[in-house]
Amino acid sequence: MDDMVMSTTCQSDDGVETKLRWSSLRTGEDGVLAARKSRLEDRVMRSIRARVGVVILRSELSHLGAPSQLTRVLARLVATGQLIRVGHGIYAKTRINRFTGRHAPAAPFEAIAAEAFRKLGIDIGPGVLTRDYNAGRSTQLPMVAVVTTGRRRITRRIQVGTKSVAYERVGKDTP
Repeated sequence: MDDMVMSTTCQSDDGVETKLRWSSLRTGEDGVLAARKSRLEDRVMRSIRARVGVVILRSELSHLGAPSQLTRVLARLVATGQLIRVGHGIYAKTRINRFTGRHAPAAPFEAIAAEAFRKLGIDIGPGVLTRDYNAGRSTQLPMVAVVTTGRRRITRRIQVGTKSVAYERVGKDTP
């Protein structure tokens, strides 16, 4: 692959000429021009790979670059399938599904949601239906991921694909 190097000469107000060079495009083996990965994208991917968990908060990557550049890099990673957007400023790692060959979340939805809430500092517990099932009072499996947030009101949407988290608040009538 050959990198296309572009250059230009700029002259400042005091007459000093500066030659600027950059290589933002590359030619692939098929002769098609493609955008080259930015250094910020490399640093973001290196940081993501080094992390133990599946969930990445945007605030954890903010030290790597300017907010607008980080937005572009994260959008590019979501578009290529290397990350999945779970919520506002929340992303999850992906892996290749061995059956379909497509990108899939690297963990089950419930694990992603629990890790996201933990990283956000939000205390949650299982919903009433889940508690009943775990205690043996019911044989019905809850179809929707419901979490109890205590008295705290949460409006943040956590969603992967078609699955999303629903919230229950503890009031006077609930245990």
